[in-house]
Amino acid sequence: MKDYTPTKPTVIVIFGATGDLCIRKLIPSFFGLYKKGMLPKNFRIVAFSRRPMSDKGYYAFLKDEQKRRKLPVLQGPEFKKFLKNVSYQQGLFDDPVSYKNLKKKLIGMDNQEFKRCSNKLFYLAVPPDLYQPILKNLSYHGLTIACSDGDGWTRILIEKPFGRDDETAKNLDHMLGKLFREEQIFRIDHYLAKETLQNILMFRFSNMLFEPIWNNQSIEKVEIKIYEKIDVEGRGAFYDNIGALRDVGQNHILRMLALIAMENPHTLDPNAVRSERYKVMKSLQPIRGADVKKYTVRGQYKGYRNEPSVDKNSTTETYFKIKAFINNKRWKGIPFYLESGKAMKESKAEILVYLKESGAYLCPNEGGCDFQNVIAFKIQPEEGIAIRFWAKKPGLVSVLEPRELSFLYNDVKTKEKTVDAYERVLFDCIKGDQTFFTSTDEVLASWQFVTPIIESWKKAKLHIYSKGTLGPDIKL
Repeated sequence: MKDYTPTKPTVIVIFGATGDLCIRKLIPSFFGLYKKGMLPKNFRIVAFSRRPMSDKGYYAFLKDEQKRRKLPVLQGPEFKKFLKNVSYQQGLFDDPVSYKNLKKKLIGMDNQEFKRCSNKLFYLAVPPDLYQPILKNLSYHGLTIACSDGDGWTRILIEKPFGRDDETAKNLDHMLGKLFREEQIFRIDHYLAKETLQNILMFRFSNMLFEPIWNNQSIEKVEIKIYEKIDVEGRGAFYDNIGALRDVGQNHILRMLALIAMENPHTLDPNAVRSERYKVMKSLQPIRGADVKKYTVRGQYKGYRNEPSVDKNSTTETYFKIKAFINNKRWKGIPFYLESGKAMKESKAEILVYLKESGAYLCPNEGGCDFQNVIAFKIQPEEGIAIRFWAKKPGLVSVLEPRELSFLYNDVKTKEKTVDAYERVLFDCIKGDQTFFTSTDEVLASWQFVTPIIESWKKAKLHIYSKGTLGPDIKL
């Protein structure tokens, strides 16, 4: 992380403080930033949720939930010091009185503890159907208004999904636009906070080795994959209403595509980077009608319909594969294969860039050569970059064999360590850096690509695949 000395008092309000996201990610990530000295010296976390409990009751709740979920239990003297900055606020998301009480608490902190107006960060760690009542109540009770002296800020952090289709996404952004300016809105796609994805910009635009070949003259195809070995794990009610394409395709995978395919922004200014990502989204060739069968596959793992809270006749996809094209000069004619699935053979996320085979290469192998160079961006479980190339095998005979030039971030030898994605998200938001957050234009453009596919799938075949495989055996 860059050198950053936070100064102004900051209050973080977490809506949904007893939910899975807060327990698994947010509290541990805030604690991680606290230990690194990357939170403002004067900060407070207000945990807002509907369950009635005291501050101490909330601390005990966190500990019990961490044990129950078999998570690392946060404890020790340093965590006790951290908890002195955390308080619990009981309230209902659609109850005006709850927001009056919240406002009173925040004013009390400013007047009695900080002796000045503090920055306010509102984190919506709740399902999307709760966005509207929370946002309306925040606005109605004046909680979205920044400090009158102009020195402070008010920001909103929103988790995916950002709508269900292009229409609902427009409605959500219209509502956000009435309450906040674009620079106040931080839409989270935690994949963008992963070290390998952030490094794509440096890899491409800071090395003369790669940018000259990053086009349709040298690249044959690009594969972007997110495989999950787990199934829906008891989250059937949520997942059956979403599906794989909405869950990870519209956001994670299309953001990965944008970083691989974007033009050089020539600066790390957030507006420049997000603008180039948006141009990629806007250039995606639409897939609709009869083209859906030709360019997409959707699947469902065997036994999904028997999962708790899943419709017995569900046609929700747990797998998809899309053959996408970008209509611009750099990428015209090059396929981008976008693929994700649950209950797969393995868990991994990666981007593979296949370079074209050249007819002019030196091939001493008997029987000919059948190889190509591949650049792999490994996102998880390991984070790093690897390049497959070919070299002479040691010995008296001239034979080629594959070699790999690579590095991993969490390398024991070099002591390189990645930063947790949610720590990066929270740190960047407090700092006000929107580079790796999704803009309004990007959200709407990605839905414009995805929505026709979802609509056309209503009449398309659903392929059933067995757990522990790599999805339906259908070629595109």
